[in-house]
Amino acid sequence: MPRPSRNLRPEFCYYVTVRCNIRLTRLECREVLLYAIKRCQEKYVFKLYALCMMSNHSG
Repeated sequence: MPRPSRNLRPEFCYYVTVRCNIRLTRLECREVLLYAIKRCQEKYVFKLYALCMMSNHSG
């Protein structure tokens, strides 16, 4: 059974995290992720205030 839809409000700011199973060490991987974000931004029209991409932050 799918979870209910979220009630997102346009006047609110949301903190979103994304985790990949692969490290984003290759430039191509980072470019694909940025392309996907841009496409989502065009489709859903939202403001992106900040973005941080880390290949590994455990050490």
